[in-house]
Amino acid sequence: MDEVRVLSPTAILGYGYPAESLEEGMSRKPDVIAVDGGSTDGGPYYLGIEPGGGGGGQASAFLEFLARDMGPLLEAAVRADVPLVVGSAGFAGADLHLMGALSVLYRHAAEKKLNFKLATIHAEVDKEYVKKKIRAGQVEPLGPVPELTEAEVDKTTRIVAQMGVEPFVRALEGGAQVVIAGRANDPSMFSALPLMRGFDQGLAMHMAKILECGAIAASPGSGSDAMLGTLRNDHFLLEPMAKERRCTTLSVAAHSLYEKSDPTKLFGPGGWVDLSDVRFEQSDERTVKVSGSRYEKAPKYELKIEGSKKIGYRTIAVCGIRDPAAIAHVDELIASAREAVARQYPDLDPETHRLFFHVYGRNGVMGALEPSTHVPHEICLLLEVVAPNEGIATTVCGFARSLILHHGFDGRISTAGNIAAPFSPLDIPAGPVFEFNVYHLVAEEDPHALFPIDFADV
Repeated sequence: MDEVRVLSPTAILGYGYPAESLEEGMSRKPDVIAVDGGSTDGGPYYLGIEPGGGGGGQASAFLEFLARDMGPLLEAAVRADVPLVVGSAGFAGADLHLMGALSVLYRHAAEKKLNFKLATIHAEVDKEYVKKKIRAGQVEPLGPVPELTEAEVDKTTRIVAQMGVEPFVRALEGGAQVVIAGRANDPSMFSALPLMRGFDQGLAMHMAKILECGAIAASPGSGSDAMLGTLRNDHFLLEPMAKERRCTTLSVAAHSLYEKSDPTKLFGPGGWVDLSDVRFEQSDERTVKVSGSRYEKAPKYELKIEGSKKIGYRTIAVCGIRDPAAIAHVDELIASAREAVARQYPDLDPETHRLFFHVYGRNGVMGALEPSTHVPHEICLLLEVVAPNEGIATTVCGFARSLILHHGFDGRISTAGNIAAPFSPLDIPAGPVFEFNVYHLVAEEDPHALFPIDFADV
């Protein structure tokens, strides 16, 4: 074949997309619809939430977003007789999340009387496997994280591995029209069909990395809109499906720097794409041509593994401050609250009880790295307490908030209160808190070993 066309409807399944963009994309007769279903961008909470436990409401809401997006894609794929490939299904991609995504799929297929061959690819990893790899010296940190220990593995709620392209290719070769996979390296579902058909791996993986973000590489960019990638023997083309967007050499080149510590290398399981000789050319007013991407094979095949552990419960309080005097003394207010909490609760272990103050409007995002010296006219003070149980977290948060509310300082005018609270209850329990404790690479010779596939006729 001279070319293969890959349609990406949205950056993450659940973000939404215009119906007109999907219609336009399907009019281009794509060979496959591929979509990313999740990410670690939202933090460790989504991997850690327990069935029926904290976070159930958020999980239910996400499934509703998923149903809204998946239904039209499934219908479009079946009508056009092309594959629909979804990776990192259910957002975090463990079996719990995968089953949620499958429940949405089966429900819609039954309602619309759709028939297809389904492949389900699992990505949850057995803890004993990881501990065995640790003992064999085949696990290493990914970035500035501690060495992984067997004790930390035991503390995880669950562990997933990021599958590469190989399990997706196997599922498609097995005749699946719909592939729903657990945690996956972002470009894998987009590059599977092109690689199965023999197209260049460097070009396929580079195009896939751009497509996985929907129309973010367009101008104006959007993660909630569609992009079509057309891969040929020595280049690929990118075109947004919404007529108000266009791809430019600047927008596409800028996105090629996205999520990379090295601007010339795009790393993934088994190797990387070398971008040092890439060329970006304007093909027409709305389309960019990309060439020169090369694939380099790594000396050993490694997979990223992710796991999170529960560390407690969080309660927050949101406080608005408009009084210039209170703003000028906010550091004093925070210090007084810390001292009062330490006096009132001397038995709180600093290893398990944490009190944070985020001052938005004054270094709230960048902290000490903020270069601006601008003095704001209003700020948002966000109090956050993490403790082993919800009761302690809420009690400590309420105590610290009330102290800041009435604490006196030089120049104080309003004795009614230093802060305005936009919500009632004033102190808001935010549920369980998790942190990543597995963020490592594991050496695995067989790219299929951790990703069993189930086939079914729907």
